[in-house]
Amino acid sequence: VGRLPLRQAAVPGAALPVEGRALILTPAPVLRAQVQDDRLLIPEGRPAGAVAAAWLKHLAMLRLRVACDRFAEALGRPYAAIALRDTRSRWGSCTHDGRLMFSWRLAMAPPVVLAYVAAHEVAHLAHMDHSARFWAQVEALMPGHAPHRAWLRAQGGDLMLWRFRD
Repeated sequence: VGRLPLRQAAVPGAALPVEGRALILTPAPVLRAQVQDDRLLIPEGRPAGAVAAAWLKHLAMLRLRVACDRFAEALGRPYAAIALRDTRSRWGSCTHDGRLMFSWRLAMAPPVVLAYVAAHEVAHLAHMDHSARFWAQVEALMPGHAPHRAWLRAQGGDLMLWRFRD
C-alpha cells in the first residue's frame, strides 16, 4: 500500500543497509570502520555519517571493480575507468569512451543488485542504447537479472533517502 519512506540519518544506533542487510552504526574504540556481527563499528568521536559514507564508498569501489572486471572479460571489451558519485537520478552510466560511473549507494543494496547494475553498464560497452540487443547482452552477462532490476525499482529509492551529514 502507498507508504512514504522516511528520510534516514546515518547516526549511532541507526540500522544502515549494507549489502542488503542491516548493520547497527556503533561507536567503538576502533581506528577505522569495520563490521562485527550485525554492527558497523565506527571510531568513537568521529561523525558517524561521514565515516559510514566513506566506508560505503570504499566497499562499493571494491565490489564494482570485481564485478565490472568479470563482466568486461566475459564481454571481451575493456572499460576505461570506474567512478563513483552520489547521483539522485541513476544508478550507473557508461560513456562512449568506456568510462563507467556508479552510485556508491549500491553498496547498500544486496550484492546481486550491485552486480546487475555492473552488468547493465558493462553491456553498454557493446550497445549504447536500451535496444533488444542490449537487453540480450545483459541477460547473457547475468542470466535471470530481472528480479534484481525489479528490486532496484521497488527498493532503490529507500537507499537514496539516507543522509550521511548533518
